[in-house]
Amino acid sequence: MLPRLSRLLAPLALLALIPAPAAARAPVSTNATVSAADPRAAQAGQEILRQGGSATDAAIAMMLTLNVVEPHNSGIGGGGFLMHHDGATGLLESIDGRETAPAAARPDRFMGVDGKPLPFIQAWPGGYSAGVPGNLRLAWDAHKKWGKLPWADLFAPAIRYAQDGFVLGERTATALRATQGIWADFPEIQKLFWVNGAPPPVGTTLKNPPLAALFKRIAAEGPDAFYTGENARLISQAVTNAPKNPVPMTEADLAGYKAQPRKPVCGHYRIYTICGMGPASAGGVTVLEILGMVERFPLAQWGKDDPRSWHVIGEAMQLAYADRETWLGDPDFVSVPVSGMIDPAYLKQRSSLIRLNKALNVYKPGTPPGAQPRTASLPQPESGTSHFVAVDRNGDIAAWTSTIESFFGSQLIANGVILNNELTDFSFTPQKDGKPVANRVEPGKRPLSSMSPTIVYDASGTPIFTIGAAGGKTIIMQVAKALIAHFDWGLSAQESIAHGLLFFNGEGLVVEQGTSLEAMKAPLEKLGHRVSINKMGLKANAAERLPDGHWQGAADPRSPGVSLQE
Repeated sequence: MLPRLSRLLAPLALLALIPAPAAARAPVSTNATVSAADPRAAQAGQEILRQGGSATDAAIAMMLTLNVVEPHNSGIGGGGFLMHHDGATGLLESIDGRETAPAAARPDRFMGVDGKPLPFIQAWPGGYSAGVPGNLRLAWDAHKKWGKLPWADLFAPAIRYAQDGFVLGERTATALRATQGIWADFPEIQKLFWVNGAPPPVGTTLKNPPLAALFKRIAAEGPDAFYTGENARLISQAVTNAPKNPVPMTEADLAGYKAQPRKPVCGHYRIYTICGMGPASAGGVTVLEILGMVERFPLAQWGKDDPRSWHVIGEAMQLAYADRETWLGDPDFVSVPVSGMIDPAYLKQRSSLIRLNKALNVYKPGTPPGAQPRTASLPQPESGTSHFVAVDRNGDIAAWTSTIESFFGSQLIANGVILNNELTDFSFTPQKDGKPVANRVEPGKRPLSSMSPTIVYDASGTPIFTIGAAGGKTIIMQVAKALIAHFDWGLSAQESIAHGLLFFNGEGLVVEQGTSLEAMKAPLEKLGHRVSINKMGLKANAAERLPDGHWQGAADPRSPGVSLQE
């Protein structure tokens, strides 16, 4: 019998593969489910499951379909992170398909001639921001390990939408209007998405013939049809000859890309085990820091409508994000003190800074065990992304967060593929106070990410919950909030996602407009917080195992997403 998951995790261990206990391997799903941010993507996943596909097969089909119907957020021109639980073996594994900086990228890429960081609006559109895409290699590697259906079959739904047309939704139409002023310099993307010289209205049927043709080639030939040959040449030309900020991206950059298996980061929260992505994602570590700092407080007793709950959550959030900006980066390039950051003694020390009667208002990073001296990076804005989950009847779980970063990525396009602007996730300032910033630009490096695909296990090691989100830096907090809402306040997965969010900006706390959290503004201000009320671009997807073993999906009501059962 394999040892219990809780023993393997004590205390808060960093693991590559997590064998679940024998008892946890016995239950298989009584059903299958998918959840995605667009109904057409969820339908594609459901279609694949009905054909006998695995959770991974369904997730790949959803990623490809989102590429077509939600082009402003994600696709094969970007990257992602995948968490996978194997229902047969109980093993938890993850794959890092994050984009990498081309060989020509240097630490000063985003520094102006005046020696100051470029404004984001200058760095974003064009070649500076484009990284080498990783999603397709991630999909290929995942399919080799966990796929059941033929690779080509997974492309069928996406090819149909790209070839026959898809109806433009509100979110993509909004993104088209938001980028309208930028596209004067980008005629190639205009040709594909504008109608009669302007962003089309909701309900317009759009097609993407070059993407359909490319998908057919990749379906027949594998990912080399993307990373080498004609397509690689077109991507290289699009970046190297970009109408704004042209910089080299070579065919060798593309041919050399590899998705990386990573060690999931797992830790305890109350009786549960929370597992997320390790660096270059900041998601797993930062979620565990937040949870570790609030665990000593009676959140279940206080409940979701008590200002004390949100005060404590807000303080832990800002302390954890301060650590995020300082200590996390690509582990292939910098020393990342993951074990120290989630060490119980360190989290107890950080939590002791939280006072129930007064806000800190100044949130400095701590010094976790094993940390090497460095200074905090300067955060950049993030916006795009899409998360989707699939659970199959064998008990496999695939939780995948995919992104091209901002709306329509870098605004560059090749063969119908929108190229990401992920390099703006690097710190624009390569050093501070004479010390190198962990998340500075370097050739071949992966920028720090907030993407947080997460799988949760109960005390016996049985997977019971999975979640991820879109929305830039809010992703981490969306996941942490949902976990607290579900496990402390007893809300369903759907209710946990839908509940209002608390976040922060340079001025203080931000509560989500139009939610019950607006009532927290005055009580939090009495504790010394500066609080504003704002809209937030949130979008989460999840699934939970019900007591009868049935999996129930959940989709954010803020988005058009749905969950479908099989």
